[in-house]
Amino acid sequence: YIRQHSGSGQPFFLYLAYNAPHTPIQPPADWLQRIRNRQPNIADKRAHLVALIEHLDDGIGKVITTLKQSGLSNNTLIIFTSDNGGQLNVGANNGPLRAGKQDMYEGGIRVPMCAAWPNRIKPGSQSDCVALTMDLFPTICEVAGADITCKIDGRSILPTLLGKDRPTEDRFLFWVRREGGNYGGRAYYAARYGDYKLVQNSPFEPPQLYNLKDDPQEQHPLDKKHKMYRNLFAALRNHIIE
Repeated sequence: YIRQHSGSGQPFFLYLAYNAPHTPIQPPADWLQRIRNRQPNIADKRAHLVALIEHLDDGIGKVITTLKQSGLSNNTLIIFTSDNGGQLNVGANNGPLRAGKQDMYEGGIRVPMCAAWPNRIKPGSQSDCVALTMDLFPTICEVAGADITCKIDGRSILPTLLGKDRPTEDRFLFWVRREGGNYGGRAYYAARYGDYKLVQNSPFEPPQLYNLKDDPQEQHPLDKKHKMYRNLFAALRNHIIE
C-alpha cells in the first residue's frame, strides 16, 4: 500500500489495526524463545505476552522501514496507540495504575500515545494532554488540510503535538463499555472533567468520585456531596439519555 502511493504525489491515510496482543496469547515459537533466552526467570504468562508484543513491534518496524525506503518518512505523521490498558490475567503490567482491560479505572482506559513527524514534532518531547481516540480524526484532518463540515465531538490535538500551549481542559469526557456474560449486556461508565473522574466499574455498583491529581491510583473516593460528583453524575446522565 505504501509503495503504491509513494510515486503518486497524493496524500494517503493508512489505518493499521493489529489484533494482537489479544487472547489467545500465541506468539511465534522463535519469538517466545528470544524472551526466555533474554530473561530466563520470566513468568510463563509474561513471556508469552512480551513475545507477542515484540512481534507486533517488529511489524510496525517494517512499516517504518518501508516509509524510509519509499522516501516518505520525512513527510509522514505516524501515530501509535492502543484501545485499552493491558489485560492483567495474561501477564500485562499497567504500572502504578489501578486495574486493567475491561475496567473503568485508569489501568483500563488510560494508555500512552506516541507520534512521530520529522522536523515537526520535537524528538523526545512529552505532554500530559488528556485526549480520546476520537480526537485523532480532527487532528489528522488538520494535518491534511481537510475541512470538517459537520459537527463532531473530537478536538484536534495538533497544537499539542507541535509543542504549542493548549487551553485549560473544559469538556466532559465519557467512557462506556457493554459486557455480556455475568453483566447480561448491561453497560458501565466513567466520566471525567479536569482532574475529577466518576467511575462505575460494574453495572451493579454505585459511581465513585476521584481526584486523579491527588489520588492517581483511585484509592480514596470523595464524598457524594462533593459538587463535582453532582456535576459529573448529571453530565453522564445527560450523555446516556442523548
